[in-house]
Amino acid sequence: MLFVIDGLGWEQLQAHRHLAPTMSSMVGGPITTVAPTTTATALTSITTGLTPGEHGLIGYRIDVGGDVLNVLRWHTDGPGDARRQHEPQRLQPFAPFMGETVPVVSKGELERSSFSAAHLRGCNPVGWRAPSSLAVSVGEQLRAGAPFVYAYYDGVDKIAHERGFGPYYDAEITAADRLVADVIGVLPADAVLVVTADHGQVHVGDRLVTPDAAMMRLVHHSSGEGRFRWLHARSGAATELAAAAAAAHSDVAWTVTREQTLDEQWFGPVVSPPVQARLGDVALVARDDVSFDDPADSGPFQLVCRHGSLTSAEVYVPLIAAAG
Repeated sequence: MLFVIDGLGWEQLQAHRHLAPTMSSMVGGPITTVAPTTTATALTSITTGLTPGEHGLIGYRIDVGGDVLNVLRWHTDGPGDARRQHEPQRLQPFAPFMGETVPVVSKGELERSSFSAAHLRGCNPVGWRAPSSLAVSVGEQLRAGAPFVYAYYDGVDKIAHERGFGPYYDAEITAADRLVADVIGVLPADAVLVVTADHGQVHVGDRLVTPDAAMMRLVHHSSGEGRFRWLHARSGAATELAAAAAAAHSDVAWTVTREQTLDEQWFGPVVSPPVQARLGDVALVARDDVSFDDPADSGPFQLVCRHGSLTSAEVYVPLIAAAG
């Protein structure tokens, strides 16, 4: 079975080995996740086996025909029902798990979400209401004969976002490790548990960067997220915008054009024209532990830890295994 622990980067796991004896004893090591290092993109790559350039959910907030769609919430700032205007199955047309019907053990409230329809459609949802139920549900599915089970847990990511690194994060790492131990405890003798993650984290805190005002006069709108902010240029201003972004923010970020990301295959070797159209003209990709502010991207609270960029703390995730 595969267990995805949202937000558990390899570097964070190594720094907290003393709090995670079960995961620290498992075999394996670090692998790289996708760009951008964000949940919507990485989970879709995990379930479909495709690069972001292929499956098309190429960020947290993506430009779809002029609408900026928040992929996790499947929400735009425009009128109308985003699910009707941007059908999940059309925006991400590839079946997960090679078309197999796989039990998916995750939070019950995620079962009917539009993002689940985009990256988990056709699967067998097995919702849990409390984390203690996760291992119980996994055990039931395996004993019923399921050859493969997919489980997802978001507690580490949520605590990092809301509380940052510190005592709350330490407590959550301890709890997540116990959850892994519980899953190992219900494995049949011939089963193997593989644990991975979608991305790591960096502690940003209040280190918010307000995008340069002169640069923003060249911007029609933004997409992406705080550590991988896409700037969509006003008509005819793309070249000038790239120069202005580099002049204003290259001290804390990599400033790259759409063409550079495609030439360097940031999103994989294949990026279809419809997916290319979802990218901005210039990206601000945070190199330091900062986040680029965007009022349209603010949630109910200020995020403390963040991700999305290409630093080692965000890119490296565990791929570790244990037998039953």
